[in-house]
Amino acid sequence: MLRRPMPRLLLALRRVLHNDQLVLAVLAVVIGTASAAAAIGFRLLLGGIQFLGYGFSSERVATLASKLPWWQVLLVPAAGGLLIGLMLRYLMPGRAAQGVADVMEACALRGARMSLRTGIAAAAVSAASLGVGASTGREGPVVHLGASLGAWLARRLRLSAGLSRTLLGCGVAAAVAASFNAPIAGVFFALEVVIGHYALSAFAPIVLASVMGTVVTRLYYGDFPAFILPQTYDIVSFLEFPAFALLGLVSALVAILFMKSVIVAGQAVERTKLPLILRPAIGGLAVGALAIWFPEVLGVGYETTDAALKAALPIWLLFALIFIKAAATAISLASGFGGGVFSPSLFLGAMSGGAFGMLATRVLPELSSGHGAYTLVGMGAVAGAVLGAPISTILIVFEMTGDYELTIAVMVAVVIASVVTDQALGRSLFTWQLERRGVSLRGGREIGLLSQIRVADVMKRDYVEISPGCTLVEMQEFLRTARYGELFVVDDDHRLLGIVTIADLAHAPTPMEGETPTAGDLARRDPPILAADEEVRRAMRLMDSAGESHIPVVADHDSKRVVGFVHEHDVVLAYHRALLQARAEERGDSRAVGDPWQG
Repeated sequence: MLRRPMPRLLLALRRVLHNDQLVLAVLAVVIGTASAAAAIGFRLLLGGIQFLGYGFSSERVATLASKLPWWQVLLVPAAGGLLIGLMLRYLMPGRAAQGVADVMEACALRGARMSLRTGIAAAAVSAASLGVGASTGREGPVVHLGASLGAWLARRLRLSAGLSRTLLGCGVAAAVAASFNAPIAGVFFALEVVIGHYALSAFAPIVLASVMGTVVTRLYYGDFPAFILPQTYDIVSFLEFPAFALLGLVSALVAILFMKSVIVAGQAVERTKLPLILRPAIGGLAVGALAIWFPEVLGVGYETTDAALKAALPIWLLFALIFIKAAATAISLASGFGGGVFSPSLFLGAMSGGAFGMLATRVLPELSSGHGAYTLVGMGAVAGAVLGAPISTILIVFEMTGDYELTIAVMVAVVIASVVTDQALGRSLFTWQLERRGVSLRGGREIGLLSQIRVADVMKRDYVEISPGCTLVEMQEFLRTARYGELFVVDDDHRLLGIVTIADLAHAPTPMEGETPTAGDLARRDPPILAADEEVRRAMRLMDSAGESHIPVVADHDSKRVVGFVHEHDVVLAYHRALLQARAEERGDSRAVGDPWQG
């Protein structure tokens, strides 16, 4: 296959630097800087829209919204919802906001190909959504935008799929680092959640991008953690660990409640058949109604999360906000508002952890580390379970708060919450969303590579066609030349009617006097078939379910015109090659995958 010439910019960089790792480092720095600038722009746009709707631009949404007239709190999300509906209708190709799940799918199944236009449009939808009070998070849209920037640069430079995934990961890491002022967590989030493995070849550029994302953001906003703890926390006694383990179980239940709420709300909205343009307006009206009594549900909720860390909320409000925030976020996402789930997960974890901490302190005051300690542990546990990213979440929580004393306690709760949630619903909300689209990433990176291979790439063309009128003697003669002992019965337009095998001839009825069975009589009708443009992994599933070792391939399912057949040996070989390529990409072995700088 002929390769397209390398772009001049990439050629110049390789000639000047004389080292491909240095070239990759330069690209990582560029993406990290661009992603951080995009994250800053996102927050500025959000603040501007917030000012237009509410008359203020601040993280203190709950406090300021509580001072507004009730009708303004009710109507701004609804009126903003009309704007969101129009944006979805005319700006978004899929008629839905984009997020982390879409980045995971692109990285695993589409060779890291993403549209920058869609990324910018999705970011605009999410910024507008959060600006009018949607109860979602700002991190998911920023991650999607950063990934889109990385994928765009890789496409412009015509890089291989492996390097494209690395640059996409650079955008993700920088976006997370810029959102949370958490460079270490940005690295591990990109590797753990998006790329799906800790590839040595991707580690250095992703670290550089994450560092640049943090540097640019700190230059603009200053070096401040997202949440300010009133004190540092120490584990009072190791006898407290059963309480942390129990909090992990409680956090799993909260995470499951939240995830189910999001999915069920989405299904309910789909069943209503409401016009797309009206869905966000109706959802905004519902969120606004909740916010009249509980303004804490508006926006990302950092102010309320911070208040829970400082034990400034009564226990009844902590319990109430677990359910009300889950409902508000589910309504927001289901009705079409843009935004992520990380901030809501932290919010729910803070509420459940804070309530649990108050109870624990009352029951065993001499063994309790304090309300704030349990709040911090709950934040990590719920967020880790929802995101399916235990390592990243542990790091994000500590980098956001600056408190590293509770490491062991958070690890215990996060692991328990993640395991319980995985057993109940699946690894994360993102994988659950993908599986509802028919996309499964449970098979690992090689399954993603396999999905890029089409049946046409591995099918054989040395098949034998016969007409329905073919006699028994003629079929026996044809089978001597058929390599796999199978004949395709077709009509005059080469449309598949059925299959005749050696076994079918062996069990053919004894010809009656004056009659001879034909291919049309013996053919097995409606055999399983594959279209030439289908993925090879569908061939794997079909062979397994049908119990067939080879399957006819048709041009398309409508015409049923035979173009070849695929054998299980070819599918296994394709899987083996994908496995080798995945491992080679992880090691950065260019000898196994070819020149990665040529897409």
